Amino acid sequence: MTLKPEDVTRVKGMGFLRNKQTDRFSARIITENGTLTAEQMENICRIAREYGAGTMAFTTRLTVEVPGIHYDDIETVQQQLAKTGLVTGGTGSRVRPVVSCKGTTCHFGLADTQGFARKIHEEFYVKWYDVKLPHKFKIAVGGCPNNCVKPDLNDLGIVGQHQVHYDPDLCNGCKKCAVEAACPMKAARVVDGVLQIDDKLCNNCGLCCGKCHFDAIEEGRYGFKIYLGGKWGKATRPGTPLPGIYSEEEVMKIIEKALLLYREQGKTGERFGITLDRIGFDNFVAQLMSDEVLQRKEEILNAPLHLTGGAKC
Repeated sequence: MTLKPEDVTRVKGMGFLRNKQTDRFSARIITENGTLTAEQMENICRIAREYGAGTMAFTTRLTVEVPGIHYDDIETVQQQLAKTGLVTGGTGSRVRPVVSCKGTTCHFGLADTQGFARKIHEEFYVKWYDVKLPHKFKIAVGGCPNNCVKPDLNDLGIVGQHQVHYDPDLCNGCKKCAVEAACPMKAARVVDGVLQIDDKLCNNCGLCCGKCHFDAIEEGRYGFKIYLGGKWGKATRPGTPLPGIYSEEEVMKIIEKALLLYREQGKTGERFGITLDRIGFDNFVAQLMSDEVLQRKEEILNAPLHLTGGAKC
């Protein structure tokens, strides 16, 4: 069959991407946080066999793409996906599917990353789906400083942190310090008979917690570090960290304000990191730490901005 360009564009907005040099499409299925139930996976397998090419692939955003779907079967595929609570999407100049590492079950995980990612998905992917942004906006939740999902290369990256509590009065200055031996960053060292922790080297991984035989290092504060403006691709930009460590509630508020400021002050076709560099990171952070932008929330969301969008993929 011969498809009109407007038909291809329309279904792309629904999450069906044309397979090159064919009139078939890949259904991009959203996983919310990179996880699927066995029932959902069985449903996707059934769709791949009956309507697709019999294969599926996970994208870097942890969505599932089923290739080989005929244009006339798109509506049927969506109906079949809905039976197990699945939808297609993940394209356009909007918040993209949220990526999470397996920190929820990982030995190194400092947070329920999958639960937090689902919360972010509901609030900013689902509820903001019709909000046009200057370009695509990617969010990743990492459970620890190992950075397996590369949070600092996302527009907004979130990294689990554990600030341990250190009581130097309990330090015995052991010749062979278990804390120093456990620190992967070499931030902990015994100097002049007392353990010292270099805050500039410490990445708050928490691996030293409980290692001291005299309880000088104990469980402390858990939270998240936030990176802004990261991107990967044709032109790279490492995310710039915000100072401090934040709770889940504070992170959610920062995401909301960052998106509002990006929609209001970003130019169409401009990635978030470029917006930050153009207006100045310190200027942006000053606005971010204020609640003033929330007073203009409805005005910003209803403004006729970025109607053409900037995302090409």
